[in-house]
Amino acid sequence: MKKSGLILSSLLLAASLLTACGAKQEAAPAANAGTEQKTIKVGVTGGPHEEIFNKVKEVAKTQGLDVEVVVFNDYVQPNQALDKGNLDLNSFQTIPFLNKFNEDHKTKLVEIGKGVTFPMGIYSTKHKKVEEIPEGGVVGIQNDPTQRARALLLYQAAGLIKLKDGAGDNATPLDIVENPKKLEFKELEAPFLARSLKNFEAATINTNFAMEAGYSPKKDAIFAEGADSPYVNVLVAKEENKDNPAFKKLVDIYRSEEVKKFIDEHFDGAVLPSW
Repeated sequence: MKKSGLILSSLLLAASLLTACGAKQEAAPAANAGTEQKTIKVGVTGGPHEEIFNKVKEVAKTQGLDVEVVVFNDYVQPNQALDKGNLDLNSFQTIPFLNKFNEDHKTKLVEIGKGVTFPMGIYSTKHKKVEEIPEGGVVGIQNDPTQRARALLLYQAAGLIKLKDGAGDNATPLDIVENPKKLEFKELEAPFLARSLKNFEAATINTNFAMEAGYSPKKDAIFAEGADSPYVNVLVAKEENKDNPAFKKLVDIYRSEEVKKFIDEHFDGAVLPSW
């Protein structure tokens, strides 16, 4: 009996040691889970988005966050890079564009904060007013679906065309029901419109590309969206990372008074903070 009792005691002791070791192994990931990410890689388009995030980077550094700014020259690669995990966040797009990208590419990218509005404008090197655009004139618009619709809505707001009811964010030139000047709409990739402006009677240009080409949205646009534009740019992450505390901290830094002051002073009304 004594021998049996000794064996039983040994077995119980071994079991308790194994349980204790197992508990320690399970507890280790929980400790790591609380560690906040310190370096964040952010994709932006060249121009104002880049300049804004360089300011955000400067402020973030004082709060213990290192931001790496990666610059792109189109509207597709920043989302592709984010989806592949080559970026943590990006900042360059509106909600309609994001929704369309997710739909077309079967991705799950989500807004984690609102940024700034870049009013799209109609520009011309030949005319000072939209009324001066001649009959039969060739005008430029963006070729990606959401920017193209936004451009057509701007031409409509300027009184040059009328779109069929309900076209909205899905508008294409086929939805034009009134075109009294018989304008011809030529589509180009967004960055090329500013560079090719002399080839058009007028063209819709995004603020960042207009500024890159040396145009002042405030002075050079012959018609532009107002502060009430629904096309606010957003900061975007993969859905699985939307609650990352470091990302939330960076959004708060972006939407700080210090960054807002920089935007107001640096861009002189060409870029509008959403906060």
